[in-house]
Amino acid sequence: MFDLIPFHRRNELFFNNMVKSFNDLFDSFGATEFGTKSFRTDVRETDNAYYIDAELPGFEKDDIRVELKDRDLTISAKRNDVLETKDMDQKVVRRERHYGEFVRRFYLDRADEDGVTAKLENGVLKIEIPKKPQDDDGAKRIRIE
Repeated sequence: MFDLIPFHRRNELFFNNMVKSFNDLFDSFGATEFGTKSFRTDVRETDNAYYIDAELPGFEKDDIRVELKDRDLTISAKRNDVLETKDMDQKVVRRERHYGEFVRRFYLDRADEDGVTAKLENGVLKIEIPKKPQDDDGAKRIRIE
């Protein structure tokens, strides 16, 4: 007959359900902020280099772009697939399209831009970024007399 939930609780439930529906919609497309999709990566750091493994199944190496500029490494991949099924009269019975751009950015403090290598094997992009030697010109502590 009547809802026994206090008025302020009812509004919270409504708002929470609305936010969940909104998030579920974008999660179903794999979308992140502003409709750009993301992909999984593993980032490792050693004393001499950074190593990034990015999962990009179904992409060819021509579809992937890796750039290193001003300590920012950007990995982007574009997909433009069209699947079309026609009947005997060459009429389109079904057409499915999948368009999208996948982008990830990483800040790498001491990246050596000249020595970066990248290799795509079995849907995994493996990037090795050597580090520049540690600068000795960093901040120094000054003794106070």
